[in-house]
Amino acid sequence: METTRERILRSALKLFSEKGYLGATTREIADEAGIAEVTLFRYFPSKELLFEEVVNAYSFLPKLKVLIKEIGDKPYDEALILIATEFLGILNMRKDLIKIMHSEMQRYPDKIKKIHDALINDTLRMLTSYFETLQKKGIVRRFNPEYGARAFLGMFFSYFYAREIKGLQGYKGDDMEMTIRSYVDIFINGTRP
Repeated sequence: METTRERILRSALKLFSEKGYLGATTREIADEAGIAEVTLFRYFPSKELLFEEVVNAYSFLPKLKVLIKEIGDKPYDEALILIATEFLGILNMRKDLIKIMHSEMQRYPDKIKKIHDALINDTLRMLTSYFETLQKKGIVRRFNPEYGARAFLGMFFSYFYAREIKGLQGYKGDDMEMTIRSYVDIFINGTRP
């Protein structure tokens, strides 16, 4: 059974995705969750903290933490395909939230921008660490692993953004699995010894 906290988070995700951080009110989130606003504040003392928890709970980072443990012994190409597939899957599920955040980002308070930036930095650090481990094992050549993490996630985010947010015609009919395999192949060939 869903807890009150989980209901609040799910309701906040829904309303932040529909109205953005600036447009969604705590009262609306509480109503959506079927609770009083005062109850919401017992769990999350501020809208900023609620937003931070939504971003942390529903972003790619929790999935990446699990994936990094699961892919330890997988071949390099299989591991990257799995990471890319899960990354695009999360982006697609959170498409509305990403779209509205990108349109509002310049108007966000500094606190919210810092939450967003911290999430991206934590995700990059985790993938950076994975590439460092592969370098120590001699699986990949020496390169700046942080730049590698940025490049890897960046190419898939760019693909997602062009296809799902901008709706560019050249991307709409793409076979996503083939695209993932092609991008991973390009990345692997640039990082192998």
